[in-house]
Amino acid sequence: MQDINLNNITLDRLSLPVFTAKNIELSVLRLDKIHPVISGNKWFKLRYYLEDAKELGKKKIVTFGGAWSNHIIATAAACRLNGFAATGIIRGEEAAELSPTLKLAKAMGMQLIFISREDYSQKKIPEEINHDDTYFISEGGYGIKGAAGAATMLDGVEKKTWSHICCAAGTGTMTAGLVQASGAQNKIVAVSVLKNNFEIDQQVKSLLPGNEMNFDIVHDYHFGGYAKHKPELIHFMNEFYRLTSIPSDFVYTGKLFYAIYDLIAIDYFPSGSRLLLIHSGGLQGNASMGKGTLIF
Repeated sequence: MQDINLNNITLDRLSLPVFTAKNIELSVLRLDKIHPVISGNKWFKLRYYLEDAKELGKKKIVTFGGAWSNHIIATAAACRLNGFAATGIIRGEEAAELSPTLKLAKAMGMQLIFISREDYSQKKIPEEINHDDTYFISEGGYGIKGAAGAATMLDGVEKKTWSHICCAAGTGTMTAGLVQASGAQNKIVAVSVLKNNFEIDQQVKSLLPGNEMNFDIVHDYHFGGYAKHKPELIHFMNEFYRLTSIPSDFVYTGKLFYAIYDLIAIDYFPSGSRLLLIHSGGLQGNASMGKGTLIF
């Protein structure tokens, strides 16, 4: 399997009329280019867990996710690349037809175990899983090591260039990592992709070693909830691609780009702000949409 290639990361400067009219400089950190499957922030969140598992002599990685989980597919690929057996504990009953995400994870050797949504909410471990040689990773890579890995996303970035670093947020792991890695001059702006996900503030804080407060969570661009969308989001994603040649996904990055575009228009960011947007990958999720819905 193709290895991770951090040299593929680019910094794409965008000069669109709404940005220049508001005197805003904006670039996109293209983490989606590092690997065709282990895309974007997923590798960074996994890297220290995998290192820890190797040091502990574990042979199997077990993690959690849904039928379209970017984390599940990235974990399956990363385990194959690093010589681990992999098991995914999947939310909900097994469908008659597996999602493309789960089909690919299974093809990469991941064992799939489906549990009820009630058991999943309690993160119950199925009895058939042997704990002795197993290393567990939380859903989405949430945890101290996940945040530490996410912090390394900015290793090649000249942080003093940017007034704001913006990302999409699910568990808050990447947000916490960006807070850790940023400087005093950086404000982290995270766009929550879940509806009423107000506990994310505390989830982020719980992963920070101190009392860092240089982040804001924006809650108004979830488009109905996690993995939900509306026609205006799809229209925006297509138009954004036409103007920039940057693909996005409807779960995370499409909502991020839409939110930042709108926040600039309503003067959320002061004139002269310099924005760095994190492209966290996840494009595989678009396979759930009908053919022709997206132009990329």
